[in-house]
Amino acid sequence: MSIKNWPDQQKPREKLLTSGAQSLSDAELLAIFLRTGLSGCSAVELAAGMLEQMGGLRPLFNSNEKQLTDIRGIGPAKFAQLSAITELNRRYLREQLVRKAALSDPESTRDYLVSLLRDRQREIFLALFLDNRHRVICHEELFQGTIDGAAVYPRVVAERALSHNAAAIIVAHNHPSGVSEPSSADEAITRRLRDALALLDIRLLDHFVIGDGRPVSLAERGIL
Repeated sequence: MSIKNWPDQQKPREKLLTSGAQSLSDAELLAIFLRTGLSGCSAVELAAGMLEQMGGLRPLFNSNEKQLTDIRGIGPAKFAQLSAITELNRRYLREQLVRKAALSDPESTRDYLVSLLRDRQREIFLALFLDNRHRVICHEELFQGTIDGAAVYPRVVAERALSHNAAAIIVAHNHPSGVSEPSSADEAITRRLRDALALLDIRLLDHFVIGDGRPVSLAERGIL
């Protein structure tokens, strides 16, 4: 049955307007985005099928164009819309972080870094450059590939920090394996960066390792 023939209290859009977005299931929220279903298949049923096929919201929003457009009823336009939603979420998280000092809201910092690094297929090492009030100036991806002691160059990090007139830095890298536990190489890199940046009066505030679980802070581990 088409959604338009459902009772009003069951229609996703009406349910959202009366009870709030949090009252809807993942499939119902996705159905509002899709707007229409297929012949003999409501938008909610199409959404539920997409979520089942992709394995949930996270893999759905991290799918490439071919993976999504292989789903019946999803074309390039819908892929573009989903990509836009993902990017808007990243920018929202960045704006939340920019409005306040990064260290005054560590959860916002974690959320932003997760949005940038989780689900990347290669290891990425990035830096958040901060002003003297610890507000974010910008972020840059500095290195890619296997992140070990030979792959991260403190000189490059320092040069980029100076170019942004940064007073402090937070660095992060992901583990594509999903394991967030820092390696001995991660700890060694952190100490090298801390010591090199200190010579320029730039503070390394933290180094986060991003995996499937909660990001690990090396500052909280006592490495900094």
